[in-house]
Amino acid sequence: MPRSSSENRMPSGGWSTSDVASRTPTSRLVPPNIRSSPSLSNLHIHSHSLESSNTPSVPLIPTQTPNVLDSTASSVINLDLNEGILVQDGDTEAESSEDINVMSLESDIQRSDVESRRTLRDHLRRTLSHTTTRSEGDDSGNTAATVGVMQALISVFLDDNDKMRCINAGRTRITFVLRPPLYYACSSSWGEPESVTRSHLEYLHLQILSIVTAAQLRRIFERRTNFDLGRLLNGAENLLLSLLTRLEFDLSTSTSSLQCLKLDPNLRKRAAEALLPPSKLKDILYVMLVAEGKVITLIRPKKHSIHPADIHIILNTMHSPSIVNSPASSSWIPLCLPKYNPSSFVNAYISFLPRDNEVTSPPSRLQPDSEPTPTQEHAKPISGGEVESTRGWCESVITRLEKDRTIDAIANACSSRQTEYSVGDLGIPGLRHFIYKSRSQVQITTPTFEDPYDSLQDRRRLITLYQTLHDAIHAKSGQGGTLKLQYIRTGKESVMGWITQPFELYVALSPMLPKAAAVGAANAVARWVKKEEARLFLRDAPVF
Repeated sequence: MPRSSSENRMPSGGWSTSDVASRTPTSRLVPPNIRSSPSLSNLHIHSHSLESSNTPSVPLIPTQTPNVLDSTASSVINLDLNEGILVQDGDTEAESSEDINVMSLESDIQRSDVESRRTLRDHLRRTLSHTTTRSEGDDSGNTAATVGVMQALISVFLDDNDKMRCINAGRTRITFVLRPPLYYACSSSWGEPESVTRSHLEYLHLQILSIVTAAQLRRIFERRTNFDLGRLLNGAENLLLSLLTRLEFDLSTSTSSLQCLKLDPNLRKRAAEALLPPSKLKDILYVMLVAEGKVITLIRPKKHSIHPADIHIILNTMHSPSIVNSPASSSWIPLCLPKYNPSSFVNAYISFLPRDNEVTSPPSRLQPDSEPTPTQEHAKPISGGEVESTRGWCESVITRLEKDRTIDAIANACSSRQTEYSVGDLGIPGLRHFIYKSRSQVQITTPTFEDPYDSLQDRRRLITLYQTLHDAIHAKSGQGGTLKLQYIRTGKESVMGWITQPFELYVALSPMLPKAAAVGAANAVARWVKKEEARLFLRDAPVF
């Protein structure tokens, strides 16, 4: 849901370009205003191949968070886990074959290249920072100039067989993700780790691939290097903005996992059994039931798992304004799932289930209380007969869910807030919030945000601290090694990240608690989740 300009401080807005500047991006994707044009001494450029004596430091605390009091960490070797039974663990994949080591270019680095090339890099670096400073609110000419300088800077590095990762300019970082033929860039002063910004740009790329496959992009730009991609993406602006809004506060994307709706396990099982497709329906890939933007159950083929990124793409697509606001009760849309197959489409059938007693949701939610959505994907183009047979089967599923009152039970659970829980339900002194990730299920659970995280600013601060912990524990921004535990205390809260073989846990606590009490609280959270995991996680879903 769009927010007013005073609240619109996205951690990562981005834009894509081809080999020439394309259409002007929307205002949400324009880089944020930089307070002053930084001097060259404050600019640090990060790339792959440049030699340096020191690895650049990654801030453990966002720059917006004052009064840093303490930070400690302990190391651990990488853990090797088998694939989850429902979804693939996104963290186990290599980061698109890019080297994770980040090297810093300082003024005293000695290079074998000619001096003129380094001078050109410095000039383009200063120009890009100055152009970005003036970009917000400017006309399309200035935006085109920014894109032009960005392309020139990327080209200079590519000519040196190098890839530029980011430019640090004081509190502002300009991050680049290259996915030829598309380049993505984001200017952010929020304070999140570099890996988070890169992840957001990567999701933006995956959402574009869900509309235009990688094979289509390759063929288009092989024929016309100056093709305007905006023509293909016309009408998809709301879909991309919806994704950026979701990325801002969605903790499941930050942890590369799935978030399920808290529900009675017997009710979840009853819904799953109703969604099992008959054998006569061929080439079905997934069947999904969703309420309140969270998955109730996921039906999949045997010996086949689904990547978390594909789930997030499906969820964002089915909740896009063009589908949610459509007067039709169901829709067929072509959709590419990049992690499943980036070169072809599946056909998604999205149906919103009827409810007799509709309950208006609280203003904080984007959807009504109970809006279950079965989503069915087919791996090849379908004929008219297959369309009718699929629609007929979905209608029979809806009839069964209504007859056994499964829809009513889910709607009542949502309206009575049984699908949510708060930290007060745990009864742990000093606990304010937490994220628990089951590593075997690749799923997370979190309580609702409450005081002192009612405001967007406070919520952003906490999420940024979570992201900092996650980045440090997994060494995603070029740190020397992974960690088992990371503890940070600020003037407003203390946070701790802890990784073990079965789970990852990130807790937020009162800053007055000592470290020993923080460890005790983390253990208490783990015990509570273990006791409630049948309600919190999707386990043993049926397959076909």
